[in-house]
Amino acid sequence: MTEPAVEAFPGSGTGTGPTSPGAPAAPPGAPRGLDLDRLGGWLATHRPELADGPLRATLITGGKSNLTYLLHGGGREVVLRRPPLGHVLATAHDMAREHRVIAALAPTAVPVPEALLLCVDPAVIGAPFYLMQRVAGEVLRTRAQTDPLTDGQRRELAWTMMDTLAALHTVDPDEVGLADFGRPEGYLGRQVRRWAGQLDRSRSRELPGVDELRDALAASVPEGVNAGRIVHGDYRLDNLLTTVDPVSVRAVLDWEMATLGDPLADLGLLLTYWDVLGDSDLAEGNPVADGLGPRAGFPTGAELIDRYAGRSDVDVGPLHWHLALGCFKLAVICEGIHYRHTLGQTLGGGFDRIGEMVTPLVEHGLHAVREK
Repeated sequence: MTEPAVEAFPGSGTGTGPTSPGAPAAPPGAPRGLDLDRLGGWLATHRPELADGPLRATLITGGKSNLTYLLHGGGREVVLRRPPLGHVLATAHDMAREHRVIAALAPTAVPVPEALLLCVDPAVIGAPFYLMQRVAGEVLRTRAQTDPLTDGQRRELAWTMMDTLAALHTVDPDEVGLADFGRPEGYLGRQVRRWAGQLDRSRSRELPGVDELRDALAASVPEGVNAGRIVHGDYRLDNLLTTVDPVSVRAVLDWEMATLGDPLADLGLLLTYWDVLGDSDLAEGNPVADGLGPRAGFPTGAELIDRYAGRSDVDVGPLHWHLALGCFKLAVICEGIHYRHTLGQTLGGGFDRIGEMVTPLVEHGLHAVREK
C-alpha cells in the first residue's frame, strides 16, 4: 500500500519565512512548528512509550491549513496535528474538536484514525495538538496520481467516497456522544456570517464580487430541512486516505470544520471542488485541487449526487444555494491561505497560485445563487 507523501527535514526547502509567536523556532533537524525537546518531555509524562529514544518528525505534504506531521518515537510512528503557523482565525483550527469527533466516530461505519492523545497546552509546541494512529493508504490529490488508474478504479473511488459521506450523515449524533457538538438551528445563516467574518479578517486586496455574493447568500438562506446531522465541513477526495487495489476508504481526515448542521453543505462544497475547480485550468498543479473531477475521468457531480441519494435519507433537493455557499467558503479559505503565503507562513510548494482561484470561485458562486 502506498503511504502518504512526506517531506523530510532539514534541507527540504520548505519552512522559509518569518517565525510567528505561535511557531517557535525549530531546533536543527526538526520541522517548523514542532519543538521536539519540549514535545519529548511532555510525552515522557503522558505517553512514555513514544518518548523512549530520540524523536524525529517529518511534515506530511499537502496540508493547506492545519499542519500534519509524522512523528517517530519509541520505535513507533504516529501522526501529530497542530494549527497553522500564525494568523489563526478565531474558532478555526480547533484541535480539541478534531480529536473529539474522530474519537466519537471510531465505533461507527465511518473510517477514522484512532485518537490517541490531546494536548491543549500551547506551551508545549506553541499551539494545541493531538496525536492519532497512522493509517496506511494514499491521499489522492493530483492528476499524476489518478491518471494511471483504470476507468473502473476511478468510478469505484467516486462511489466509495459518496457511500462514506452517506454513512457519516446517517450517524445519530446522540448515539455517539455528539449531541452538543454544534447548534443545528440557524446553521446555514451562521455559516454565511462566519465566512463573511473570516473574509474580513483575511482581506489584503480588492476582491470584485465577493461582497455581492455574501449579501446574496445572506438574503436567501433556505430552510434547513436536514439540520442536525454530523457535517464534515471540507469533504472531498483528497481528505480521504484510500487504497485502489482493492478500492477502499481507509480513513476520513481533516475534521477541523466538523459540526452539527445541514449535510447539504458538505455536498455543495464537494461539488465546488468537483465541478467548479475540477473544470478549471487554474486547478492544474494547484495544492487546493488538481482538477480531480470529470476532466480527470471521474463521474460527474450529478452522478455523485445520485449515488449519495440512493444511500442516504437526506433530501438533496435543489443544491444551487449550497453550491454558492461552497464557492464562497472556498474563496474565503483560498484568500486566507493567500494571505498567510504573503506573510511567509505556509509550508510547502504551490501556494503562490492559491490567490488566483478566488475570483473564479466568486463568479461561479454568483451564478449559482442567482439560479431559481
